Order: sequence, then structure tokens, then C-alpha cells
Amino acid sequence: MNTSDQKRNFKVNLIGVNSLSLIMAVALAMFAAGNLFGQSAETNAQTTTLSQEQMQQAQILTREKADVQKFGLIAAAAAFGLGAIGAGIAIANVGSAAMGAIGEKPEIAGQALIFIALAEGLVVFGFITALMILGKI
Repeated sequence: MNTSDQKRNFKVNLIGVNSLSLIMAVALAMFAAGNLFGQSAETNAQTTTLSQEQMQQAQILTREKADVQKFGLIAAAAAFGLGAIGAGIAIANVGSAAMGAIGEKPEIAGQALIFIALAEGLVVFGFITALMILGKI
């Protein structure tokens, strides 16, 4: 197997792993959204003693809150998913270059590891951003 076939197989595997992680993040966000929307229906049942106008006001606020939660969950999933995809691409490029450099000059292994850690920081930033978004909704 020549180098171009290996690179192509690596890219296909990398895209598959990143796609799977993105799908899992979206599924988790949808599951969380379903639980949150189920809770808002219970609060509507408790407002039966209010007047008709007050009930309409409460339903409008509940719908608006549901929309905000929905888009907040989508934004959190996108922040984490895109951060993970970006880190995967960065680590693939930096890691292969670092391994080649270490193969030629083993004493620079510590410096190469620093660059790999910098690329890994993208996942941390995406995770922190997702947590901040989830804390606001």
C-alpha cells in the first residue's frame, strides 16, 4: 500500500470518526431538548386556576422559552462538535508532522508534544463554550 492510499484511508477514517461524534452530540442535544420540553408541559397543567388572559400570556412565554432552549441546545452542540472536528483535523496534521520530525531528530520530541497539546486545546475551548451556552438557557 503506497503513501497516497494510506493518506486517503486515514482521511476516510478521520471523517467517519468525526461524523459519528457529531451525530452523537446532536442526538444528545435532541434527547435533552425532549426532556426540557416535557417539563414545560407539566407547568402548563398547574396554571388552570388563572384567568384566560393570564393563561395565554403564560403559553406565549412558554413557547418563547422553548424556542430559546431549542436554539441554545443546537448552539451548544455545534460549538462542541465543530471544536472536536477542528481539533481532529489539527491533530492529524500536526501529529503526522511531529512524528516525521521526531523520526529524523528524536531530541525534539518534547517540542513536538507541545504543538499537539495546543491543537488539543480546541476541544477544551469548544467544551467550555458549550457549557457556557447551556448555563444561559
